[in-house]
Amino acid sequence: MTAARLPETLWFTRCPVPTATGVAADRGWLAAEFAPDGIAVRSLQDADPGADRAAHYTHDLPGLFREGGNVPALWARSRGQDTRLVGLTWIEERQAVLVAPGSPVRDAGALRGLRLAVPRHDVPIDFWRAMALRGFEGALASAGLGLGDARLVDVPAAGHTGQWAAELDALRRGEVDAVYVKGALAVESARRAGAEVAVELDALPDPAHRVNNGTPRPLTVHQDLLDRHPDLVARFLAVLLRAADWAAGEPAEVARILGAETGAGAEGVAGAYRDGTHRTLHPDLSDPRLDLLARQEAALRAHGFLPEAVDIRAWADPEPLRRAHRIVAGTPSPSHAPVA
Repeated sequence: MTAARLPETLWFTRCPVPTATGVAADRGWLAAEFAPDGIAVRSLQDADPGADRAAHYTHDLPGLFREGGNVPALWARSRGQDTRLVGLTWIEERQAVLVAPGSPVRDAGALRGLRLAVPRHDVPIDFWRAMALRGFEGALASAGLGLGDARLVDVPAAGHTGQWAAELDALRRGEVDAVYVKGALAVESARRAGAEVAVELDALPDPAHRVNNGTPRPLTVHQDLLDRHPDLVARFLAVLLRAADWAAGEPAEVARILGAETGAGAEGVAGAYRDGTHRTLHPDLSDPRLDLLARQEAALRAHGFLPEAVDIRAWADPEPLRRAHRIVAGTPSPSHAPVA
């Protein structure tokens, strides 16, 4: 049997959040791993203007590794894209419900009857809308309530620039009572808007109430690449494992990388990510994470974001990560590898 020809390029894409992919890219380890094979490793975010950046959501590129939000990943799989789930991370990325200055609302139970901002973006998969719905859903559930106990208010995002800009503007104008936000830029945006925190979802004890687009966060590859070049997939994942190992001992460097990835300042990064985030970048396919992703799949389908059901257990393939762990066990640390 003739071996499959090596691809000229491997692509990767990640969301502007803490990921082993982002760390490995920053350190130059992905390019260094595949350069001896004559394979270029390129970021979809840094590609030429004509590149298909929509592949970050559709996963149309067979040679693409994606570490990002679960809403687009589940949507692509639901639409029939032949991807495989090869890893999951769980990184506490600040999620909060904000209210206007002076509002007395300071707990999830007080959201009953309030007007909750639900953005509407003109994009193929509106993950922003999904995040807001799931964020409010988790907050309300922590108080024994559901979305039906509040009033959902559509907030068109057209004409607004910046994350949560439309919702925060609606809050400032008094058109809504509460806004869901998450991440480093959310910390900075909330401060600029003068909004106050009503519910810190990160403080809720049950992780099921924090399940959202980034919790858990999937790592996916195309089945075609996995079938043709399982060794390349395992080697790519091994680089990510080594990057996560390195990150666990480098909190200051990880904070710097996060600032570059998110576009937020040091204050935003510090406010969005818990101490110890640098030790949580390792992907796995543990039963608890798969179960939480299954909860997310069911909720997204109930809200109409997924055209077809996704069987999470059937989607997951643990073998590439097993092979990656074996590679790491037999290779040295990347501490002296090239830095881009």
